[in-house]
Amino acid sequence: MTDTDRPSPGSFADPGPDLTAAWSSLGGDPALLARVTTVERSEALPARLPVREVARACVGACALAAAELGARRTGPARPGRPPGPGVPAVRVDDGAVAAAFVSERHLLVDGRAPVSFAPLSRFWPTADGWVRTHANYPHHRARLLAALGTSDDPEKVAAALAERSAAEVEETVYAAGGLAVALRTPAEWAAHEQAATVARRPLVERGWLDSAPARTLTPVDRDPLLPAAGLRVLDLTRVVAGPVATRTLALLGADVLRLDPPGLPELSDQHTDTGFGKRSALLDLSAGRDTFEELLAAADVVVTGYRPGSLDRLGLSPEALAERRPGVVVAQLSAWGAYGPWGDRRGFDSLVQAATGIAVSEGSAGRPGALPAQALDHGTGYLLAAAVLRALVEQADEGGSRFVRLALARTAAWLLEGATPTRAPGGDRTAAAPGPAPAPVPAAGGSAADWLTETDSPMGRLRYARSPVSFTGGPRDWSRPPGPWGADAARWGTGPVRNGAR
Repeated sequence: MTDTDRPSPGSFADPGPDLTAAWSSLGGDPALLARVTTVERSEALPARLPVREVARACVGACALAAAELGARRTGPARPGRPPGPGVPAVRVDDGAVAAAFVSERHLLVDGRAPVSFAPLSRFWPTADGWVRTHANYPHHRARLLAALGTSDDPEKVAAALAERSAAEVEETVYAAGGLAVALRTPAEWAAHEQAATVARRPLVERGWLDSAPARTLTPVDRDPLLPAAGLRVLDLTRVVAGPVATRTLALLGADVLRLDPPGLPELSDQHTDTGFGKRSALLDLSAGRDTFEELLAAADVVVTGYRPGSLDRLGLSPEALAERRPGVVVAQLSAWGAYGPWGDRRGFDSLVQAATGIAVSEGSAGRPGALPAQALDHGTGYLLAAAVLRALVEQADEGGSRFVRLALARTAAWLLEGATPTRAPGGDRTAAAPGPAPAPVPAAGGSAADWLTETDSPMGRLRYARSPVSFTGGPRDWSRPPGPWGADAARWGTGPVRNGAR
């Protein structure tokens, strides 16, 4: 889409406090915020909580981090082209952001729309309240049913849950390795020990792992400007937030290799939605340890999204990775945070919404609701990509292997900070009473088609949402469509590394 093809502009505004907070948590220079232009569309992502503002901030911070790194890596101007020493201008359009935050709902594969949630992934009434279950994956579904002692008949599941308290279901299902969370109000969550632990952490945790030499940032081409060109990223993530982060790094030019265990297939449509720009390989991290070590030895970034502690037992903690690969950036993602009483629990966006009080804030008539998008997943994914990009800049200045760490529950706390006063869905902040549930596909500003495009792929013809990360001279689209899950070899590209940063 060219500039002349863009939809009619909404209202233009300054970056605002949410982007300022996100950029500060990333350690960014506040002076660079002047490079950001925001296009506000009040109909985008309607909700009572400030979803639109937080989503815009996450994408804006990511785009600004990309522009900053791009400016650091821009080489001499070509003949006939002026030099570009400054940070490129960033444009954040609410329409593009809204479309990207529901990318899984815009995806079509040969005209077929994916199914986002399995029948047993939903809210259920209990004897004293509600629980939210997650059973999209077969192993989670089996554990849920085993914990409840019932078949997969939804009526029988409902009957089993109705006889128990929400807290009992939460503990019983988690003890069985399944996923169920009791619905809590914001106040109830605030009184929980996990909430208190999360609140004491910054939005983006950042730190040093060693005193490795400063990174040398070699020049990159500017047609288009790909800030992450030549960087090699090992992607050990699943589901949405982590893959959104690595999908964004792939957009910006990184060579992203996703590794999955052979016996744990990813959901096909989910992999298609977040697989743009990447390669996907299967590798047992224990049996294939020599292969992993070869990949690690040439990696610049390792992104992990598994349950906290699960990779540490394989010698893949940030400290262990940095010891074997000095200069690496390790980016970690979790649902509840890698600390506190829930630090070792699995989780997903929908469960975090239920536990933290978001579902109550967005509900009505005594029933829980949901955000207009999996905004915790998508927002945290863009922040994680931004944290990686900023870590690379800081390495060029100060050296050191680095870690960055984010949690969906901490992003939820940030979102809830803007909950008072609340807003009516689609309107300005007010003290409005609960309103209707969000639309199936939230408004994106203008027509959603303005932010969609199509391409051929090994899976068929794809309709998909464009990336909302936009800055002057930057990429418009991914360099390659997604391929089948696990179809690639577990090795880096065999061709020469262009514009490398090593």
